[in-house]
Amino acid sequence: MRDSAVLPDQRREAILGALARDGRVVAAQLAAALGVSDDTVRRDLDELAADGRVRRVRGGALPVQAPPPPRMVERQELHTPAKAAVAARAAALLAQETVVSLAGGTTCLEIARLLAADGRSRQVLTTSPDVALALADAPGEVLLAGGRLEPDSRTTVGAEALEAVRRVRPAVAVLGACSLHAAVGLTTYCAGEAEVLRTQVACAGRLMVATEGAKLGSTAAHLIAAADEVGQLVTDDGAPAPELAALRAAGVEVAIA
Repeated sequence: MRDSAVLPDQRREAILGALARDGRVVAAQLAAALGVSDDTVRRDLDELAADGRVRRVRGGALPVQAPPPPRMVERQELHTPAKAAVAARAAALLAQETVVSLAGGTTCLEIARLLAADGRSRQVLTTSPDVALALADAPGEVLLAGGRLEPDSRTTVGAEALEAVRRVRPAVAVLGACSLHAAVGLTTYCAGEAEVLRTQVACAGRLMVATEGAKLGSTAAHLIAAADEVGQLVTDDGAPAPELAALRAAGVEVAIA
């Protein structure tokens, strides 16, 4: 087969766009769609895999798997401009909300600190003792779900946490992200945490995901929510364009910090 005039960078962007949309790509199908040889597509996939942008498998590629995150105590030391910008934008979007469900994680912790400083009274449900302490002196009420403390995420899990979450119906649930992919959804590595987060999503009026762009397009083991369940994504201006396009196509409102 004679290759078309499509430039290599254009081909690779098309491949990434298809992967963001479909959650997998098949080399033979890509070759036909792009008008190039199978060998050309295989080379493109190999180069994208070497750059860490796809996970190469026999016959095609899958989204990259996010590495297991560091423990919460270690992540608290990692303050990036992108994370700060995302938290500030999310807090501004939440300013008028009076009942909010906040997950754990460093982004949600920074959001909690900003909400505590704005002087508005609100009720906040959380499974994170760190988030609860950040809001302890703020106007309003903090509801900390009990249960077993999961040491890596420093959030409560198990039956007691699930029951506490089910008793509240917040207007919005705010979650960070281990991984978010348009075809696969919002995922995490901890099964117990995923169960509680699914319940936070189910009990809230809408779901906001606040995360750095680097976490878009990857996957982890346990599903929290499908992409079309995410009402709003707050991310930074370094987020990959193919992933944002696929998420918008899935109906996600995107706010860039």
